[in-house]
Amino acid sequence: MPHHLMNLRHVPDDEADEIRDLFDANNVAYYETPPSRWGISMGGFWVHDDDEAERARALLDDYQRQRFDRHRREYEDRMARGEVGGIWQMFLRHPLRTLAACVAIVVIIGFSLMPFLGIG
Repeated sequence: MPHHLMNLRHVPDDEADEIRDLFDANNVAYYETPPSRWGISMGGFWVHDDDEAERARALLDDYQRQRFDRHRREYEDRMARGEVGGIWQMFLRHPLRTLAACVAIVVIIGFSLMPFLGIG
């Protein structure tokens, strides 16, 4: 019976390529189904054998843990350099765009609440 290892919906191309390379390097007998264009089928990586599924899942878990750690370190490095921040950082970098977004949010909230505020 086939074992579904990983859903490919919303998976970045670089991650899917790294997983293919990982499986190829470790001689995992997998096959791949692409996600559908209309979001009906999820696509993914599959194997047929139970033992192969366990080995592939262990490799995949290790890979995902390493990828998470790598991206976490990159994020923390960007935070330390001041490249990533909250709304104040965004306002300092792009004041007009941030102000326009805040005004748009207030207008949308106002239009959404207008029927409820006009009842009383």
